[in-house]
Amino acid sequence: MSRSEYAAGSAFAAGDGLEWTRISPRHTWQRVAMAAVCAVPAAAVGGFLVSRNGGLPGALLWVAAVVVAVVLTGIIAELAHRSVGYAERADDLIVTHGVFVRRLIVVPYGRMQFVDVTAGLLERWMGIATVRMHTAAAATDATIPSVPAAEAAMLRDRLARKGEERNMGL
Repeated sequence: MSRSEYAAGSAFAAGDGLEWTRISPRHTWQRVAMAAVCAVPAAAVGGFLVSRNGGLPGALLWVAAVVVAVVLTGIIAELAHRSVGYAERADDLIVTHGVFVRRLIVVPYGRMQFVDVTAGLLERWMGIATVRMHTAAAATDATIPSVPAAEAAMLRDRLARKGEERNMGL
């Protein structure tokens, strides 16, 4: 079997002719902003401590390392943004994500216990939220980050309704 006949990417297709619904592009900016919020105190305190032992060159090197870390966070956040997707099928929700290791999670509507929508201060300011589907088995819990707030509310309602419909017979 040649490489073109079996591509590993086909294991992560939405199936049933569906396309992945992508998350908001604000995901990248939210992650970079969070990294910057953490980086400013790390750069200031670390730069001060390093300058006491290594002088100004050491402090500047420390601050440069923190800036590089924020830039790398932005690159990885953009790759993560491109890798996250979800699709609602007839009997289940499928979620895929992963930069270095791809993962596909299938959550049957009948197994959903509840749907959780959360948004931190920065997420609320950016108009995005995180949607989590909880099941009895913790390994099958699925998370969809950076969903536009209005879409998150509609998704929550649809998933809750489908979960209730499928649980009726249990």
